[in-house]
Order: sequence, then structure tokens, then C-alpha cells
Amino acid sequence: MGPFQSIHDVYDMLRRRAVLIAVVSIVGTVAALFVALSQQHMYRSAEVIQIAQPQIADELAKSTVDGSSARRLQLIEQRLMARSNVLDVIEKYGLFKDVGDQRPNHLAFLLRSSVRIEGVAAAREGYSDDGTISILTVSAEMPTALQAQQIAHEFAQRTIELSQQARIDQAKATLTFVARQEGALFQELAALEEEISEFRKANNASSSTNVELRAGEVQTLNEGLLDIAREVIEIQRAADMATKTERPATAKRLLAEYEERLATLAEQRDLMRDRKEALEKVLQTSPQVQSQLESFERQAEQLRDQLGAMRSRRTEAEIGFRLETARQSERLMVLEPANLPEYPFTGSRKMLALAGMMASILAGLGLAVLLEFRDPVLRTAHRMEQKTGLKPVVTIPVINKGTGSRGLLSRLFGRRPRGPA
Repeated sequence: MGPFQSIHDVYDMLRRRAVLIAVVSIVGTVAALFVALSQQHMYRSAEVIQIAQPQIADELAKSTVDGSSARRLQLIEQRLMARSNVLDVIEKYGLFKDVGDQRPNHLAFLLRSSVRIEGVAAAREGYSDDGTISILTVSAEMPTALQAQQIAHEFAQRTIELSQQARIDQAKATLTFVARQEGALFQELAALEEEISEFRKANNASSSTNVELRAGEVQTLNEGLLDIAREVIEIQRAADMATKTERPATAKRLLAEYEERLATLAEQRDLMRDRKEALEKVLQTSPQVQSQLESFERQAEQLRDQLGAMRSRRTEAEIGFRLETARQSERLMVLEPANLPEYPFTGSRKMLALAGMMASILAGLGLAVLLEFRDPVLRTAHRMEQKTGLKPVVTIPVINKGTGSRGLLSRLFGRRPRGPA
């Protein structure tokens, strides 16, 4: 049935356990006040950064900085939270002066725990996630409102600067690499052309283009020699015919003309034969030499193609570098600057102390009820009659003669002091 049968029993328990309830409530309230007073108020401030898209479309001028913005920002965050950078911020703003442990590692841990960088993914295009970030929030939690604003703004500005510098460095590195590769290909092509020239001189050989031209010239000379032979035959026949049919005077005059023409044709034939022999001598190269020349030409053609492609890449790299230095590509912009917080985000000290006081009172009441259940004494004649069915004739109150600690324990926990046996 329990020790509480009526409101009177509850009042009686409260009267008897009043000292215990009061002690527990006072101790708990003092502890709650101490905790509330020792609690440090914390202020939160945040700066919002927007990741703006390039001002010039990629189809017109493509940037040479590849990769998703989420991965680049992750690398920037790692650089921001580096030990040297964090300690530099602590020294710049004089943070954590009241912290007992002034070791650099501990201070760096405190600041890293107080700063958060969170990104919001951009809307997807289709079903694939390209890792693009649209909004970046840099928040700081500090003991004072001014420090929270300063730290949030400082890390936001460093994020913007690191992002811009990282893009410029990557574009510059790309341009330097492509320019170096172009120079190497140009030098390699020049060395190969010099080698080809030396090889031709050593073997009295011509390039494939010159060979084709000279072969065509030889063919033209052969056709010219054939025409001269035909013309000589026609002149000789005309001379024979003039001798047979014409008068001697006329035949003599015609023969003189024919001889003059034959002499001219003979000189032309000799000149063309000399030219043909010279060309044939030049064209008479060994198959090994010709094969080597063709191999050289193929290598040179490949190098020219590679050099042309590298020049195109260098042009793109120059455009990308100019876009980054002029901030015409993807860039970070402050959308909402860090504000000065008006109130701390931590709980009120008064509410904490009040909650501690209420919890202490409830703890005292709970402890009193627990002791009542542990020591169910029949304290009234009515309870005696209810519990045993016997009606007491007379009731004698307990006279507590204990002193010192025994008397105090008896008053706190409601136990009768034990005398000597």
C-alpha cells in the first residue's frame, strides 16, 4: 500500500524530511549557480560566399583550371586549417589569452573547433553530380561578438584569396608547362632538320619534293629530245625532197637553211642531254639513302604536327591565364558579410541556475520519498489500525536524545539513534 495513504501522510513526510530536502536543494542550487557563473557565453557569426560562374562562356574562352569546385574548396580548407595559418590568425587577433594551456597545438585545436566551412551544392544538370558548389558559409564561434565577426570575416577573406591564388598558380603552371613543351619540340625539329640537311650533303641526295620536281624535269627533257628528233627527221626528208625536185640553185638555198636549222637543233639537243645527265646523276641515290630520307621526312612531319598542336594549347593556356588574372573565370564573391551578433547562442545563465534549483528541489523530494519507502514505519494510530487491524490504546512520541553527528543523521534521514547495548 505504501507509506502515503492520505494528504496528511505527505505533509507529515515533508515536515519530517524538511531538513534533508532543504540541504539537498541548497547544495544543488549552489552548484547550479557555480556552473551558471562559470559558463562562457559564445557568439556565432557567419559570412556567406557565392561562387560566381565565369563571365565569358567556355565555348569562347575556356579556362585551363579543371576539376570540381568542391574538390578545390576542400584543398583550400585544408590549407586554411594548417597549423601555421591557424596560429597566425590567433596571434593577429590575440585569441585565447585567458586559456590556461597556451601550447600551440592546443590553441590550434581550439580555433579549428570554433571555425566551420560548409558548402551548398549547386543544382544538378541532368542526373550527374559534377561537384559544383554554389554557396560557401564560413562561421565562427567565439567568446565575444567582435571576435566572432572578425574570425568569420578573416577566414572568408583568406578563402577567397587562396582560391584566386590557387587558380592563378594552376593556370600559370599550365602555361609554363605548355610553353616548355613547345620550346622542346621546336628545338627537336630544328635539330632533326639540321641532321637531314647534313645527311643530304653527305649522300648527295635531295628531298622527296626536289626528287619529284627533278624527275618531272627529266621527263620533260625526254619529251623535248623526242620532239627534236622528230623535227630533225622532218628536216632531213625535206632536204632530200628539195634535192630531188627543186632546181639546183633553189635546192642549194633550201639545203643551207635546213643545215642551219639542224645545227640549231643539234645544239639544243646537246644542251638538253647535258641537263638530263646531270639530273639523272643527282637522282641516282641508293635505296637505303632514299629510305632514310623518307624516315627523316616522316619524323619531321610528326614533329611539325605536334608543334602545331602544342602551339594551339599554348594559345589556350595564355587565354586561360589572362582570364584568371583578370578574374573573368569562376570566382568567389561575398554575398553576405559577417554580422556582429547581438546575443549569444548559448543558454541563459539565469535559466540554467533556475533549472538547477528546480532539479535540486526535485532531487531532495525524490530522496525523501525513497527514504520513506526504505523505512516504512507505522507512525500514527490510524496507520497501525489499517496495517494490523489492532487499535492502539495509547501513543507515545519518540524523544530524540541524540547529539552531534548521530542527532544530525537522525534529523536528515529520519532514523532513531542507537544507544549503547
